Amino acid sequence: MAKQFETIALIGIGLIGSSIAREIKDKGLAGSVTVSTRSEATLKRAQDLNLGDRYTTSAAEAVRDADLVIVSVPVGASGAVAAEIAAHLKPGAIVTDVGSTKGSVIAQMAPHMPQGVHFIPGHPIAGTEYSGPDAGFIGLFKGRWCILTPLPDTDEAAKARLRTFWETLGSMVDDMDPEHHDKVLAIVSHLPHIIAYNIVGTADDLEAVTESEVIKYSASGFRDFTRLAASDPTMWRDVCLHNKDAILEMLARFSEDLAYLQRAIRWGDGDKLFDLFTRTRAIRRSIVQAGQDTDMADFGRHAMDQK
Repeated sequence: MAKQFETIALIGIGLIGSSIAREIKDKGLAGSVTVSTRSEATLKRAQDLNLGDRYTTSAAEAVRDADLVIVSVPVGASGAVAAEIAAHLKPGAIVTDVGSTKGSVIAQMAPHMPQGVHFIPGHPIAGTEYSGPDAGFIGLFKGRWCILTPLPDTDEAAKARLRTFWETLGSMVDDMDPEHHDKVLAIVSHLPHIIAYNIVGTADDLEAVTESEVIKYSASGFRDFTRLAASDPTMWRDVCLHNKDAILEMLARFSEDLAYLQRAIRWGDGDKLFDLFTRTRAIRRSIVQAGQDTDMADFGRHAMDQK
């Protein structure tokens, strides 16, 4: 494939950052890639994995000659990174991020962005429960959505270049208002993770059921909740703190619906239960039909393990 940028700087090299690095190298999208992370040990591991061409613990140093800067850090660290790199950004550079909250990231980063730099917030909706540079892989973004939340004065040519970049990685790209993005992600991502953390925590707190029984007899439902609850604690702590309003709104709606379900179970209202389970089953079918999951048995995991 044709080179899209002369130099790309990756600030943060966890699951998303390392997957991007692998894609860039595999597809020849940059002349050189600079990898930056604060941890010496993580940077050394990224170097061992040959994820870039230059390596530094200084984000400021990393962005000096970069045409594209991708910030892949927990959303709570976005402002600190922006402040560090601001004075060192190349005129005309595109700066984007991968955070799952956009209103907070924009509030943190936009004030630091100098004139002549194109700040275009983004969010690839892709991931696993694993983290760190070893977790990344080619194909993470294939067939997944990447949401861009451009600011009102965003340069259209710069946005088109960023869109092409994500499309080359296999993503479907859409534009969205930041506030709307945060509400959408609160229900499709943030709330499910919070519920998973809470359910697994409830099981851990039970005195009548031992931990060994919880593990030994885990049916598919509880097992799949534990997958979500194994996600990076730092990232999800920051998501909760930085998308607070939208998450609290969705939690309130969920609590109301849970009370409705509780009443139906208490009063033996089978019709209400059947109606709810029928409606939610249809949603699952729609997700599979949209290509966002597989209807293979066990979510296709056994088949994937055999590849």
